Amino acid sequence: MNTSSQTFLAIGAHCGDMEVTCAAALAKHKKHGAQIVFLHLTLGEGGNPAMSPKEYGKLKHREALAAAKVIGAEALFAPYKDGELPNDEAARRYVADIIRQVKPTHVITHWKNSIHKDHANTYSIVMDAILLASLEGVVTKHPRHRGIKAIYFTENWEDPEGFKPYLYVDVSEELELWKECVTQYQFIKGGISAFPYLEYYEALARVRGAEAGTKYAEAFDVDPFEKKRVVDLLP
Repeated sequence: MNTSSQTFLAIGAHCGDMEVTCAAALAKHKKHGAQIVFLHLTLGEGGNPAMSPKEYGKLKHREALAAAKVIGAEALFAPYKDGELPNDEAARRYVADIIRQVKPTHVITHWKNSIHKDHANTYSIVMDAILLASLEGVVTKHPRHRGIKAIYFTENWEDPEGFKPYLYVDVSEELELWKECVTQYQFIKGGISAFPYLEYYEALARVRGAEAGTKYAEAFDVDPFEKKRVVDLLP
C-alpha cells in the first residue's frame, strides 16, 4: 500500500496525548510513505509536581520533538497553557490556519466526551477549525484547504464516554517503535504520575488486537454520521 499522497495531522490537547494513543498507527502509515504532523495545543506543562510549569514545559517540548523524530514526524506547538485551553474563536482560527498550512488529508484528534476539559475543548476547536479552514471567506495567513478525506478519534483513558472502537489498525510490527516513541516522555516511563501509561496502553493494544484477530491493534472511532455503508444488496 502506497500512502505517499496522505498527510496525517494529529491534534492533541497536550504533548503525549496523540503519541500514546495512535503513534503506532501513524508510524505504520509513515512506513508506507505518508507524512505525519503532530500539533500540540498545550505542552501539558502543569503535570509535574516536582517541577515548575515553565521548566517542565521546556522538558515536554524537547520530549515531543524527540518522540516525533522516532517515527519520522514533525511536531508543531500552539501557544496555549495546560488546563487553560480556550474554546473560543481565536483558537479555532489558529487551528484552521495550521490545517491550511499542513494541508492534511486525514485529521486525528480527541473524542468529544472527556473528563479533561482540555481534551473536550480540543475536539470542539478542531471540528470547527476544519470547517473554517475550508471556507474561502475565512481569512488567515494561508489559503483555504478542502482536502480532508477523513476525521478519526483516538482512544484515550480520559475520553471513555461514548467512545466505541470502529476501525482497528494492526500495529503488531510497530509496537516496539511505538514504545521507543512514547518513552521519550518521562511521564509515560513513570515517576511523575501514578497512572501506568505505558502498561495501560500496551495492554489496551493487546485487547484491541485480540478483538481484531491480530497481536496488537489501535482502535479509532468516527462521527456517528459516518457509520454507514451503502450497498445494492446485503453482503
